[in-house]
Amino acid sequence: MTHAASFRHQFRYGGFYELGIEVGSTDDAGLQAVLSAVWAAAGVQGCYGHGDREPEEQEAVPCTVASLQEFGHLHGRVRLPSGDLAACGVMAVRGGDDSSDWLDFYVPDSALDAAGVSYWDGRSFYRSALIDDWLAGIAAEAFRSAPFSCAAVGWEVSGCIDAASLAGELPEKRGVGYLVPRDGVLRYGPAND
Repeated sequence: MTHAASFRHQFRYGGFYELGIEVGSTDDAGLQAVLSAVWAAAGVQGCYGHGDREPEEQEAVPCTVASLQEFGHLHGRVRLPSGDLAACGVMAVRGGDDSSDWLDFYVPDSALDAAGVSYWDGRSFYRSALIDDWLAGIAAEAFRSAPFSCAAVGWEVSGCIDAASLAGELPEKRGVGYLVPRDGVLRYGPAND
């Protein structure tokens, strides 16, 4: 196994490049639908409860809300647009009574580094049009079977937007990529600011 596919190496440091999805509900069924749709759309290989062990050193777990609750994160491997096999993960932020749940699908910065994918050019933020567009494609595919309220793609984007504030519109200036449904169609506005 190469470092590009090693869990231990890829979860060692840094943050996460994410697809953050506002699910639109707080029930387990809604979260499960989006989780299953994202996992399938990304073509994730395996589902494991530990990022500090190699897949060969642990039992696979079901890709379910119950597993998310038990482990906090679920991990697998995904094929990046570069063709490299990389570690990935997902976590949920439960909204409670007055807000929606969020599901964050991510690739660790260290996994992008191991694959040689550039996401920082010295500016005060991380951005990769290649990874943004790839994550937006995963969101679009997932949306077909599990519609959600809105989503964002970029570095550590979870919770940076919400459907109520967007009101079905893409902002003109976008520091991250936005995915906003309107009339049943998911529209993507890449980062432009």
